[in-house]
Amino acid sequence: MDITSVLVAAALVAGIAIGFIVAWKIVGYKKELEFRSRMEKGRAESVKMSRASLTGRISEQLAPFLPDFEYDPTEARFIGSPVDFVVFKGLSGHNVEEVIFVEVKSGAASLTQTERSLRDAIKARRVSWEEYHAPLPTAET
Repeated sequence: MDITSVLVAAALVAGIAIGFIVAWKIVGYKKELEFRSRMEKGRAESVKMSRASLTGRISEQLAPFLPDFEYDPTEARFIGSPVDFVVFKGLSGHNVEEVIFVEVKSGAASLTQTERSLRDAIKARRVSWEEYHAPLPTAET
């Protein structure tokens, strides 16, 4: 093997190595751009969902004061979870005639599994009344 062949082989190996490094860098750069793009889309989607969630929560709180809410706002009590409101119909006249559970939804939102099970329990009349008398504190001497 003469020196020219060795130099050509070395140049070929160096060219392949440089090509490999350049390709590696290009692929890395493309991956970085792709990652940044996905992050930006993820952030935008997160902000969008956060706004939708916030809008839903605001709608829940303001529902009794909207014109199409069919109950007296002074008789509605916000609970939030697992149901948004309990309306004590007649409370303002000191004679509760009916208790109504109200779940507020906005947009295309649907009931959660827990909300559906609560709805089903209420519709099946699996609702009861209990009184609990808390024990009085005792003076310890």
